[in-house]
Amino acid sequence: MTLRSGEPRLQECPDGPLLVRGAETWTDDDGVEHPITRPVVAVCRCDKSQRQPWCDGTHKFIPTS
Repeated sequence: MTLRSGEPRLQECPDGPLLVRGAETWTDDDGVEHPITRPVVAVCRCDKSQRQPWCDGTHKFIPTS
């Protein structure tokens, strides 16, 4: 991640995405950098989003244990 100012803030949503505040880029597992143009973005944690690395809400349809 490239920071805007200071450290980014991360918040895990239960059974949902990772909210990222204060970063300029997100580097995915393949090393690809994705620019961040908003103050807060939701990064997919279920690995099922059609908009990787961003959350598209697909996690809502995945059964949880």
